[in-house]
Amino acid sequence: MERVRIKEVLSRENTGQPVTVCGWVRTKRESKGFAFVAVNDGSTQENLQLVVPAGTPAFQVLAGVATGAAVRAEGVLRESPAKGQKVEVEVSALELFGGADPASYPLQKKGHTLEFLREIGHLRPRTNTFGAVFRIRNILAAAVHEFFQEKGFIWVHTPILTSNDCEGAGELFTVTSLDFENLPKGEGGRTDFSRDFFGRRAYLTVSGQLEAEFLALALGNVYTFGPTFRAENSNTSRHLSEFWMIEPEMAFAGLKEDMQLAEDFLRFLCRAALERGESELAFLEAHYKRISLEELRILAGAPFTHITYTDAIKELKGAKETFEFPVEWGLDLQSEHERYLTDSIFKGPVIITDYPREIKAFYMKVNDDGRTVAAMDVLAPKIGEIIGGSQREERLEMLEERMRESGVPPEGLQWYLDLRRFGSAPHAGFGLGFERLVQYITGMANIRDVIPCPRAPQALGF
Repeated sequence: MERVRIKEVLSRENTGQPVTVCGWVRTKRESKGFAFVAVNDGSTQENLQLVVPAGTPAFQVLAGVATGAAVRAEGVLRESPAKGQKVEVEVSALELFGGADPASYPLQKKGHTLEFLREIGHLRPRTNTFGAVFRIRNILAAAVHEFFQEKGFIWVHTPILTSNDCEGAGELFTVTSLDFENLPKGEGGRTDFSRDFFGRRAYLTVSGQLEAEFLALALGNVYTFGPTFRAENSNTSRHLSEFWMIEPEMAFAGLKEDMQLAEDFLRFLCRAALERGESELAFLEAHYKRISLEELRILAGAPFTHITYTDAIKELKGAKETFEFPVEWGLDLQSEHERYLTDSIFKGPVIITDYPREIKAFYMKVNDDGRTVAAMDVLAPKIGEIIGGSQREERLEMLEERMRESGVPPEGLQWYLDLRRFGSAPHAGFGLGFERLVQYITGMANIRDVIPCPRAPQALGF
């Protein structure tokens, strides 16, 4: 008989039908004449109860079954008399695929700290918490494509290996095939990367934006969704060294269209999570209490407050709260400032625009005042910045000026300057760190708990 996923079994209304399920044992207990086994196959937050009558061959197999074991059960779906579950399976045949030693299996029927579970990352997806998180992650990933495809965006695949630093911050991982025990040296004793695999220095990408720009200036509206890497030595609950980025880019669009797209996108993702992952979100709310379903419902329909950077600085300077970091025009906003604006002042999502040009990337369009750029940051309650974007500088002379003042060598980006020489047009886009989004939606306190294999300073397990 073909195996049925537990999610489907639990949704069935017709009992009395034969069914075959597979899964991992969560709990086992014996009562007079019966054994009760809770199994889960990862398809749903809920377990399915197997009822095994004593004296049957299945009951004999059960003697070797413990928490963590993988089993296959055949039986009949019955209405359950137990509270909290509609159906159960009366087992007629049980097969043990792989057992688990109860003395050494790390996941027992007790509470485990998230710190401990990070140490056994290969097993933590079997827990209720991480099963919920990764199913929500899947829902959101599917919704990303659904949103952009419905709007006519083309999904493009930008490279992981690159020769440029999109952000100009220099926090890149170098990729090389050179022999570290015998590095070729050039002028000044520096490593001669002309003898490397690509004939030049290569990096893992920090963003697919620059490539997305030339694709948008040919295809119209595009988006990327792929891994990016930053060698930033930030051992915080909000930073990863490897993470996934969503980067839409629109031709013939400005900051206004960019902000509208970002608002629509976040609202769509919140609705998708609520509609398709309510049981997972309810579990996470009950156990971690960092974000509620009601808060997500509000965000799914809430208007976003729009405020300029200059006005945001005025709000922060007038705050009664004492901040750790200074508040001055020309300084970048810190997480504490962002959360104060969303949580205390506006009590909802905020879009801050028109930042000083000195603190933003070279590719952002300079406003008419010459002091600010057409940039935006979307701030979400409790977490701060979740989206960063801008209208791109489409004027060749101004882009060259910004590259010079930002210390970005134009030699390696002549192709990027060509976009301003040949058919330049207004265009805009943004970047959303996918793990930041999942962290916000699930309410997990640490970003390392929303990706299967977190990469961070001094952390490269699994």
